[in-house]
Amino acid sequence: MFIDEACVGCIINQSVKVANAIHADESLSSELKSAVTKMSETFSYNDAPPEIASYVYEKMAQIANKYDLFDEVKELSTKKALSFVPLLKDKIKLSQNRLLSATKIAVAGNVIDLAAEFEFDLEEELSKIFYTEFAHDDFALFEEKLKSAKSVLVIGDNVGEHIFDYMFIETLKELYPNVKYSYMVRGNPIINDVTMKEAKEAGFHELCELVDSGVNTPGFTYYRANSYSKELFDTADLVISKGMGNYECMSPSHRKNICFLLKIKCGVVASSLKKEVGDIVCKMV
Repeated sequence: MFIDEACVGCIINQSVKVANAIHADESLSSELKSAVTKMSETFSYNDAPPEIASYVYEKMAQIANKYDLFDEVKELSTKKALSFVPLLKDKIKLSQNRLLSATKIAVAGNVIDLAAEFEFDLEEELSKIFYTEFAHDDFALFEEKLKSAKSVLVIGDNVGEHIFDYMFIETLKELYPNVKYSYMVRGNPIINDVTMKEAKEAGFHELCELVDSGVNTPGFTYYRANSYSKELFDTADLVISKGMGNYECMSPSHRKNICFLLKIKCGVVASSLKKEVGDIVCKMV
């Protein structure tokens, strides 16, 4: 996906979210917004939104002199997500379709997105997710692909959401124990996306293969990835892509058997998928 004119205002608004996250004073807040606004005049419409975000966030990190702009917010997101784990584990355990329940929980976690045009409440999403149908529903095909897969790559998205990804992979391992599972994260802090730091703290390295993609974009940008991540992406029997940023970067992709799991949180992605903001999606390509 390439950026749309509607993306520009959303990206400029990221400066406000950053300013709030780092408790910036009025002067720094103004400097951040001015810098991003100036950058927006030269955005390339041949880039995906996550590629634009990488330039913008690098600039804001330099101005703020802060490596991880959302470190405090990410810690809070993780704590909030962890508070739901006991209840959600019971939900999965008692479910008549454990795979569907775990998948929907993983999608519900996708609302923890600081780059989104629209924001949703995690507690509310979790309370209704089990009764919400996929607006694009390829779940049966996804299940069929899992049955024959020998290797599955899950590409993570946001911090907090990664806690639900952990439960998702736990369930996959229980249902399909003879599969090699890998979980891929960003190469460095970008917005509130999951990196090796948060993934290791959650114990992913003990659950499955944990992979640093090497990308500095809030989405898996193939040409920016390290050689091992490219090889893994190309050779996995099934790729499970979490969230809008990954969808934006991999639409289209040179490979098949990608399952996109996401909640639609902006009009541009809604238009691409021919669905509505707020819809949940399980789309196989």
